[in-house]
Amino acid sequence: MKICVLTLGCKVNKYESDVIMHDLEQKGHEVFDVLKEADAYIINTCAVTGEAEKKSRQMVARCRKFNKDAKILVCGCASQNNAIQFEEKNVDFICGTAKKQFIPLYLETIFNGLKEKQNFVLPEVYEQGLFAKQSRTRAYIKVQDGCNNFCSYCIIPYLRGRSRSRSLSSILEEVKTLPDDVKEIILTGINVTDFKIDGKSGLIDLLEKLDEFGKRIRLSSLEETLVDENFVERLSKLKNFCPHFHLSLQSGSDSVLKRMNRKYTTKQFLDSVNLIRKYFPMPAITTDIIVGFPTETEENFKESYDFIEKVAFSALHIFQYSSRDGTVASKMPDLPSSIKKERAKILEQLDENLRKKFITKNKFANVLIEEKEDQYYIGYSENYIKCYIKSDENLINKIVKVKILEPFLDGALAQLLEN
Repeated sequence: MKICVLTLGCKVNKYESDVIMHDLEQKGHEVFDVLKEADAYIINTCAVTGEAEKKSRQMVARCRKFNKDAKILVCGCASQNNAIQFEEKNVDFICGTAKKQFIPLYLETIFNGLKEKQNFVLPEVYEQGLFAKQSRTRAYIKVQDGCNNFCSYCIIPYLRGRSRSRSLSSILEEVKTLPDDVKEIILTGINVTDFKIDGKSGLIDLLEKLDEFGKRIRLSSLEETLVDENFVERLSKLKNFCPHFHLSLQSGSDSVLKRMNRKYTTKQFLDSVNLIRKYFPMPAITTDIIVGFPTETEENFKESYDFIEKVAFSALHIFQYSSRDGTVASKMPDLPSSIKKERAKILEQLDENLRKKFITKNKFANVLIEEKEDQYYIGYSENYIKCYIKSDENLINKIVKVKILEPFLDGALAQLLEN
């Protein structure tokens, strides 16, 4: 059969979709991840915001336009949060965030005319399926699922369950199977910081093991709570670690952080940033910021703005607060959307300024080339600068030395240097 696997949301969802695709290919199906005519559609949904859920519902209608008789299976956070919204769309099967690895089997039973029982029970241990289908250049490796933090604005712990870690042996086995074309490994999870080995914090131990494979290593995100002298010092000794730290701040106001149920103060966060810069000369430090959190005053927003400037992030990911039913914050008085939009616009300008400042501080970089667009080869430096490079030779999937020239488009213009 022709089967289309569509993914909304985070890199964890993408990894899980790649596992499904790998299994389906092993069973002899033609599988793709672009929306076109197919015999069946598998939609891996997202619920991090109300808009993400809306897009998940709309995807069902988009699939029907390509083939009104196709079988449609829905899984993921949006269906875990509210299955009824998809039952009303008359899809063929719905499950939540658990047991996604069995979706190829569910699909077979549906085509055989059987009705598969829905399952929304969250697992207590990490669910291991096949390894993901990996494309060349960069490979995402999922190492953890679930979250115990219960930030007041976040619905994900209710949809993904408690934190649980993948076994070290399974992770290393998957990395061993990666083709030579894969030059970079990105560790992903719902809360990678909480990765454990035998019940104890194990992220740095995992990174040291992965360093032996000789591929670049990158973390998708990191919580400030893990950053201490021992962690950063050991990290700095790795040969292949990419110094890109995505530390989720969410707000630069201590009173807002407290209402968000974040587990740190701005002082603790800044201490962690300074510790990273002590051991890494030019790290990228990026972050997530939520604007318009309930009861965020103008003074709170100014505190946040000033703190972001003080930290001097290399990039911001800006989100307007989206109330999610069932969270603590959903019971707090929401702010008008006009205020959220205005504050987001102010931070977007700050983000542009910070990006340019960071790029101009960099002189040279090692860039992994991933694609060519028009006349430019495009890839990312170790500290996550998107570089645009002109060259007459084929650079795809190569790590090249470049000189950073100037800010350009959404990254930097760079010049290829001789090896």
